[in-house]
Amino acid sequence: MKPIRGFSRRDALALMGAAGGAALMPVSFARAEAKMDAAPRHGLSIFGELKYPKDFPHFDYVNVAAPKGGTLSQMPSTGAYNASLLTFDTLNGYILKGNAPSGLDYTFDTLMVRAFDEPDAVYGLVAESVEELEKGNKLVFHLRAAARFHDGSPLTAEDAAFSLKLLKTKGHPLIAGFLREMRDAKATDKHILTVSFSGNQTRDLPIFVASTLPIFSKAYYTANKFEESSLTPPLGSGPYRIGNFKAGSFITYERVSDYWARDLNVNVGQWNFDNIRFEFYRERTAGFEAFTAGRYLFREEFTSKVWATQYNFPAVKDGRVKLETLPDNTPSGAQGWFINTRREKFRDPRVREALILAYDFEWANKNFFYGLYKRTTSFFENSPMRADGAPDAAELAVLEPYRAKLPPEVFGPPFTPPVSDGSGQDRKLLRRAAELLDQAGWKISNGARRNAKGEVLTIEFLGDEPMFERIEGPFVKNLKLLGISAQSRVVDSAQFQDRLKSFDFDLTVQRYSLGLTPGIEMRGYWNSDFAALPGSRNISGIADPVIDALIEKTIAAETRAQQIVLARALDRVLRAGKYWIPQWYKASYALAYWDIYDRPAVGPRYDRGVERTWWVDAAKAAKLGIKG
Repeated sequence: MKPIRGFSRRDALALMGAAGGAALMPVSFARAEAKMDAAPRHGLSIFGELKYPKDFPHFDYVNVAAPKGGTLSQMPSTGAYNASLLTFDTLNGYILKGNAPSGLDYTFDTLMVRAFDEPDAVYGLVAESVEELEKGNKLVFHLRAAARFHDGSPLTAEDAAFSLKLLKTKGHPLIAGFLREMRDAKATDKHILTVSFSGNQTRDLPIFVASTLPIFSKAYYTANKFEESSLTPPLGSGPYRIGNFKAGSFITYERVSDYWARDLNVNVGQWNFDNIRFEFYRERTAGFEAFTAGRYLFREEFTSKVWATQYNFPAVKDGRVKLETLPDNTPSGAQGWFINTRREKFRDPRVREALILAYDFEWANKNFFYGLYKRTTSFFENSPMRADGAPDAAELAVLEPYRAKLPPEVFGPPFTPPVSDGSGQDRKLLRRAAELLDQAGWKISNGARRNAKGEVLTIEFLGDEPMFERIEGPFVKNLKLLGISAQSRVVDSAQFQDRLKSFDFDLTVQRYSLGLTPGIEMRGYWNSDFAALPGSRNISGIADPVIDALIEKTIAAETRAQQIVLARALDRVLRAGKYWIPQWYKASYALAYWDIYDRPAVGPRYDRGVERTWWVDAAKAAKLGIKG
């Protein structure tokens, strides 16, 4: 799924899938109740688990001796299908207007910061410690007196309270919705921030408030309008500030040499580059060619064909460019063509299953992707929460109360797209697809699939990048064999975003990004209240009260083991709905870089770690004649 502009941390991508318009179920806070009014802690996690003790010296995945200096230059890590992120026209990434560049979060500090070798733990940054009170319905953050904005002005609890309330009232609808169950944020002292919740908040909301939302300067946004897109760099407090930029072309973030938090344990060995620069190319071929010429020096490759066939240019052959594949231990999410069930023609699940049967992944993987991908089948792919086989006793206990409202297949092995014969036109699967269309009332008449009204079944694949047309071409051909009038339509990025926000599409490619501890984002993806909310991430328009209930139970799980069981049950129900045509995933990062960079021997388990923990090796840079 495309990230909200300004939120480029990998954990934020997962969290930002949600908004808070739903009628929420109360969350059990047994853990918080057990230690009610406990002493301040140096960290938070959803289930109370913290790897690092108080006063730990640094995270285990950093090199404390990493040198500072040089530049990390790259294209935004947007994925092959996110062309709308390959430009920017605003430097405000926290409102709905405009497209903001990657990296804005480097310029703002947060109350706490993620540890990327734990599923969801956060540790003190601006806030040195936090107390959980009133059964978890109140958080008291104790802020560090040394915190400063880039202009030298103090960062206080008043700024933090102002920021939370500003984001709730004027921020992006997804942020504002998420904060709905935040009752208040106030400064009870210059360095004490008290955040209270309604009691109906989800378990991950405190983590979101603490580690994802930026702290703005109250003075700056009193003098300047927050709700307007702008190319004026805002006042920040983070490890970087905005340097040179040209809208739609490039942006450079400059390391703040006197950054107030540079020696804190959560920052030791991190933020080593003097500059982090993003280059924007509206056409991916031009972007690749720029990398081969050394106009930027680091690239994550998202296109299997390019990775398999085009990384053979001279700099790779002579060793100046290194190729590496690093494991990605985060959930792969759900990527595919999502079907707009708001449209009458797609409301029958038999129609949706017919579309799934018409896509020959095995042929595409061999002919387009060089066998580098696996088929995505689950909404929790590459995660312990993926459902497999028949439901066990624990899952059945979750599902049984809803049996009358669920299709029988939920109680067997989860729906999984069948493996084709790899021919590109598996006759058996196409025959079954035709049968399903007939059963759904779409029968062949005058060479086309028509309903009882005589309307032709048409399908438009909406996208904003031409490269997807080659992948959709064979799929379109199979749909036409079934009598469906199908075509790909590529529009410019602005029109694409507008049409997504208003749900003006038949099918479109998206990817859901779920966290290691899924939570509030699931509402935004699958809850009924978001099916008609403009701009929401419930792309398919899923509206099922059973799914709503299972989402709430999964969010409210009191232990990680319990959450896994609940998520597997939810996965079964979602997959039975056939809301998408699953595509593919690869649980690894394909990285190419000019050989001037180095990294810690042990990296973070749940992040690439490039921007945070890598550095420029000055000797390597000098050898290649590159000014790092």
